[in-house]
Order: sequence, then C-alpha cells, then structure tokens
Amino acid sequence: MTGWAGVTWESWRDHGDIRARLDAGADPDAWGGGHPLHRAAGFSSPEVVAELAGRVSDVDALEYGTTALWEAVTGDRPDNARALVAAGADPWRPQLGGWSPGRLALAGPIPDLFPVPDDEPGLTAAEQATVQRGRQLIEALGRFRYDGTGLACIAGIDAAEAIRRLDAAPVHAEFVADFLDAPYEYDTDESLLIAGVTTVPGGCIVTQPWGCTPSIPGAMTRLTTGTVGYGLYANPKSGNQGSIVRDGTVDGWDLHPGGRPLPDDTPEEVLAGYLYRHHAVAYACAFAGLRPSSARAVTGPADTWIRLPDLDHWKH
Repeated sequence: MTGWAGVTWESWRDHGDIRARLDAGADPDAWGGGHPLHRAAGFSSPEVVAELAGRVSDVDALEYGTTALWEAVTGDRPDNARALVAAGADPWRPQLGGWSPGRLALAGPIPDLFPVPDDEPGLTAAEQATVQRGRQLIEALGRFRYDGTGLACIAGIDAAEAIRRLDAAPVHAEFVADFLDAPYEYDTDESLLIAGVTTVPGGCIVTQPWGCTPSIPGAMTRLTTGTVGYGLYANPKSGNQGSIVRDGTVDGWDLHPGGRPLPDDTPEEVLAGYLYRHHAVAYACAFAGLRPSSARAVTGPADTWIRLPDLDHWKH
C-alpha cells in the first residue's frame, strides 16, 4: 500500500497521522491503485488536502477521468475544493461529459465557489432551468425514509390508466386500513401484490413501500406502452437499483440513481447525476418528467391502493 497500510476513515481526517505517514515515506501519488489526494478531497479535511496537495507530483492527476478537485465538488466539500485551488488545481479543466469542476459547481449549492473567468460561458439557459427544476423537486419531496420501497415513475399517464395497464383492482378500504397498519405481518406473496397508485403532475407513481414489485420488468413493461418510465428499488442490502423502460422495452438495468456522475455519462446525465446525488427518488421522478408536490405518492397514502393479478411479474 506504499506506506498507507492500516489507514482508516478516521485517519484521512487526522492531519497529524497523514503528515506522519508522508514523513515516513508514504507515497503521496499512490494508494490502493488510485490517488491519496482523491480520497482526501472527497471526505477528508482541508488541512489534510493541503498537506497532500503540497507533496503530489500533479495536483490535477486523473483517476477514472476526474481530478481530486472534481471529487471535492461532487462530494460537497467546498473547503477542500478551495484548498486544492490554492495548491494550483484547475477548476476549469473539462472532465466527465465535458464538464469542468468549476462549471459543475455553478449548478451546486455554492455557485460562487470559484471566480468565473471572462471566457467561461457558465450555464446555458436550458441548464439553468434544469437546475431550478431539480432544486424545486428535491425541496418538494423533502427528506424521508424510503429503504425497501419499490417505485415506477411513469410519464404521461394517470393513476386510472396505470391501473388498467396493470390489470389491477382497487382494494377495499377496510383491508387497506388493516394492511397498512402492519404490512410485514401479511404473507409475503400477498403483500407483494399490493401497491399504491397516485397521479402527479407529468404522469403517475406506483409505489410499494415494502417491496420491489412496481420496479420489476413485468410491471414496468406494461406501464410504459407508448411512453417512458424509471423504476427504482431501494434495496436495503445493496442500495438503490434503477431501470429505464421505454415503450415496453428495458433500455437500462442495474443503474444507481442518487450516485455521482459516471465516466461514460452524457453531459445531460452528468448534470442530473450531480443535481440528484443522494436523492434517488427525485432522480427517478425527474427522469420521467414528474413533478410531485410532496412525498405522498411515494410514502402514501396513495390515491388508490390496488391488488395486482397473480402473474409472472419478472417476465418481460
């Protein structure tokens, strides 16, 4: 580990520990196949970042196509970003999808994080509108617990049409009241056939706060005839799992909404990944063009609770 053996999460935040390791011969340019500065930029302190930045051979070295400054910006570490710029990092170096850390920061919570050079165009009108919609959507949804929830965010259809496409039937109010009091006390096979459907601006949301059924191919392909949808299952064991289905055909699978931008992302995907980092439900809604005014369509109470037919929901 080139002098970094035994380093822990706490170690990266301990300036004295990191400095002692460097003084003892730890390589400032290599750690576990990557760069120590990238690790520090994303979750360490400005003092540790400055220490490493003063010793590396290239403060703008790339790891998977991005610099340490990119890590600081996308990791919401403005003080670390300032420390890197003070050490010579370039905020305007294009990286994923042609975005630079400086231009991406214009879409973030501190748009004046870096002085903008005269020759930098800033955000386009379309990008500014995307940022505004993203902020409004995240604020509207708020913070809520959604582990274990399955969602289908479908563009252009309402709850009634979603119910028709799923060949589902509304559930009696008495059963709903009892079921929602303790859904996990019911037989799993039965509970996975119960879901909620709510019309929202732009389309509808099918939700199951206790399971994955709305997001699986058998449901998504039926729901997306002539339109597009984003499926999300907030798997408590492995994290958020996303899918894109267009006109009944799975177009993307095993996606990770709410994560940071990825190396192969388009410019639009990079911006969306940055705007909705740590906000997987908002990402799913935004992809489908939905504009819920609250989290009710996700958490309940839904407009209508339904029972799905007992069929093979994994069949495409």
